[in-house]
Amino acid sequence: METNRRDFLRVAGATAGVTMLSGSFLTAPVAAEEHAAIPLAESPWDQVPAILARIVPPTFPDARFDITAYGAKGDGKTKNTEAFRKAIEACTAAGGGQVVVPKGSFLTGAITLLSNVNLVVSEGATIKFSTDPKDYPLVFTRWQGIECMNFSSFIYARKAENIAITGPGLIDGQGPSGPWFDYDGKRQPDWEQLQKQAVDNKPVADRKFGMGHYLKPNMVTLYECRNILIEGVRLRNSAMWNVHPVLCTNVTIRDIFVYSRGGMVDGCDPEASQYVHITGCRFDCGDDGIAIKAGRDIDGRRVGVASENIVIENCSFEGRWGALTVGSEMSGGVRNVFFQDCTVKKGSSYKPFHVLYIKTNKRRGGTVENIHARRIKATDVDREAIMVTLNYSLTGPGYGPIVNPKVQNITADGFTVNGVKKTAVTLDGLAESHIKNVAISNSTFTGVSTAKPSIKNADGTTFTNVTINGKKV
Repeated sequence: METNRRDFLRVAGATAGVTMLSGSFLTAPVAAEEHAAIPLAESPWDQVPAILARIVPPTFPDARFDITAYGAKGDGKTKNTEAFRKAIEACTAAGGGQVVVPKGSFLTGAITLLSNVNLVVSEGATIKFSTDPKDYPLVFTRWQGIECMNFSSFIYARKAENIAITGPGLIDGQGPSGPWFDYDGKRQPDWEQLQKQAVDNKPVADRKFGMGHYLKPNMVTLYECRNILIEGVRLRNSAMWNVHPVLCTNVTIRDIFVYSRGGMVDGCDPEASQYVHITGCRFDCGDDGIAIKAGRDIDGRRVGVASENIVIENCSFEGRWGALTVGSEMSGGVRNVFFQDCTVKKGSSYKPFHVLYIKTNKRRGGTVENIHARRIKATDVDREAIMVTLNYSLTGPGYGPIVNPKVQNITADGFTVNGVKKTAVTLDGLAESHIKNVAISNSTFTGVSTAKPSIKNADGTTFTNVTINGKKV
């Protein structure tokens, strides 16, 4: 159901403009095979405990499979792809356990995880990925929201259950040392071809890229997997997005540190995934910290799976673009996202562009709704603190029909933001599709260059107990 304006104001008014009816029941449990709905609550935040109760990290047998027992050498030079493969296959065949990377530097090509495997990167251990594209075979994946056959991510899994990447060690993609960033200037013909193949509904198996093409790989992609834990590891120098769960359920990502530089190097991109908990993480990235996605344009609508029931808390963001971003690939829909108790600040290299950034355009279709943020502290924001736009970049002109998206039911409560180069709040809707029901409450914005919020093609926007540069809105 769609929350109407009257119900939104009734509930928002009852709680100082902060709360609202959720736009839908939460009905996609993951950890257990059940389909009981989470009831609607007076405040959307009342749903969070029930969502978290359904996110249960996997556990593993105590069996250990040290990769050195399968021929691995931690000298930083020997290529250990086969040793990783053998250890993982032995682990899953034995019913599961820990594939242990001991102290040392272990060079490898693509690693494919299998069910019931916890890849443990020990203290003092580094997994160092090859800079040779030949070490990354074709796999079924998505590239910027469109399904295709492309280079394997550095760590990849498909249709696996009970998988983990844990430990205090380092995963080094060696992105700047490889050819990957040179691909950025060469990829446009491949990218346009992929978009056209999606519009033409070409079978995914025939959308082949990889060697001889320029669509670079992600660091970690887990595709159609369930019961996932990524904990404690440090990820550095990715070629593209770092942690990318696609069509996954029951995902826990906690206490990781992601450092990236370059273009298209987001920290974490849950895509078309449900029941995701991201907590205690630090993102120092050259692009978005967390970007929630759900497929792109006609191909995203074809797959038609939403990202939903996602809780992000106690994280710090030091990169540029958005700390929390939704989109721009959101054609399958994004709903029921909760973002709380996080800090956003200038890092060693970048100022953040946005604290909350929702972006889409008139080809995406799909609906973004029920995005809730509270108790967020930010400084030195280089553009808009809260930015919602339905006019984001239209790349590949002529590919796909016009299908206007919907964006509605967004709350931001308890924001404390000091230093904003443009505006505290910008809402930039379409004449054909207005942004609906944005409630900003109990928030203070100081050092804002343009004090007046910018509101265009947006209905039902409310400010309750909000000051900008000391003046109440």
